[in-house]
Amino acid sequence: MNCPVCRHTETKVVDSRVTQDGMAIRRRRECIKCEYRFSTLEEMELLDIVVVKTDGRRESYSRTKLQTGILHSLTKRPYTQEQFDQLIHTIEVDIQKKKKREVTSKEVGEIVMRHLRKFDTVAYIRFASIYRAFEDVSKFQTEVRSLQHERRKSKSRR
Repeated sequence: MNCPVCRHTETKVVDSRVTQDGMAIRRRRECIKCEYRFSTLEEMELLDIVVVKTDGRRESYSRTKLQTGILHSLTKRPYTQEQFDQLIHTIEVDIQKKKKREVTSKEVGEIVMRHLRKFDTVAYIRFASIYRAFEDVSKFQTEVRSLQHERRKSKSRR
């Protein structure tokens, strides 16, 4: 790890802490040369996973693509960077749990929608309207009614 100040290649780890979800490690480092202290985050990475598109094309999994798609649905919605990072992480864990080297874009989309539904219902509707390609208002209304029904059920349980 290079020092961000002097670019020296030798740093030492001063402290390591596992994140709350246990899926990343935050390390406090110190440069051997200039003694500048900085933090790094070591996270799980999905490696060697290929996403099979609906037209049969195959491409390597891209965290950036996943984040971009979800960020579009979250436009002007209230959330913190930490909540967003946790959402992405949870989605990636579910993809990893499939224990397959190839997953379909449909499987990824369904995982994203399941988590977005719990995270932010407006973002979920936005994502679903593009992902499921609602062709008319009635399909859109059906999805909204489904959310309203779930919300009523959860309130009546309390």
